[in-house]
Amino acid sequence: MRRLLWAAAMWSVVSAAQAADMPDLPILRGSLSDGLSRSSVNWQGFYVGGQGGYGSSDENFSGSNSTLLAALLDHNVIQEMDVANWNLGLGKHSSRSGGYGVFFGYNGQWEDVVLGLEVSYLHGSFGGSSSAFKELVSGSALSDGNFHDVAVTSSASISIKDMATFRGRAAYAWGCFLPYMFGGFALGNADITRSVTVNDAIASAQTGPFTALTPLSATDAMHNHLIYGYTGGLGVDVNLTGGLFMRAEWEYIRFTSQVDTSINTVRAGLGYKF
Repeated sequence: MRRLLWAAAMWSVVSAAQAADMPDLPILRGSLSDGLSRSSVNWQGFYVGGQGGYGSSDENFSGSNSTLLAALLDHNVIQEMDVANWNLGLGKHSSRSGGYGVFFGYNGQWEDVVLGLEVSYLHGSFGGSSSAFKELVSGSALSDGNFHDVAVTSSASISIKDMATFRGRAAYAWGCFLPYMFGGFALGNADITRSVTVNDAIASAQTGPFTALTPLSATDAMHNHLIYGYTGGLGVDVNLTGGLFMRAEWEYIRFTSQVDTSINTVRAGLGYKF
């Protein structure tokens, strides 16, 4: 029995000595899983790239151009029909378009966490238009002794050709992937036009015949007008080789100026980090 205990003790000592001589394998100290979670790509530094995108714009043309109409019909006899206050509310419009542009920025990296600032620019043709129409014959002769058949068309449009967003980015490096989210403010260059057209015809009787008068029209146009709003979105950068990377992104922009406009785009790009 004592021989058996002595043999077991000697085997334990030899096994412990062999274990002490073994190399410190990563899997034994938990660093293998740490190494897999850490990015081998250095994302820190300045970068620049080009991009293309496609998306939709949704406009809400609030109002009815009543101020423009009232100024057009000032001291006109048909104001006795309260034309400036007719219900000519402009509705909503949606359209789709593509664009292209550039982006540039700077990343700071702390292990797997990447924070940065970026400017993104897109040139395209986003926007739309809306119109409303109403026609009415006066129920009685106006102060000029005539019945009037009045038709009014009210319209508005916006065209956004250039957009730039200034973003703060927060990202997490995972292998060669850099998924990120961002938010910031947006600027746009837009042409905004509002117009009204009034067609008037007169007759001595309510049933006609009516004789058309010269149409009246007024337009309020703003060209290269600066509009502003905010932006937010998600994306991922993928390192290809060296400093070269590709990008996929979704961005939401809302401009809250004269015409409430929301733009959603999906984009693909190619960039280089210095």
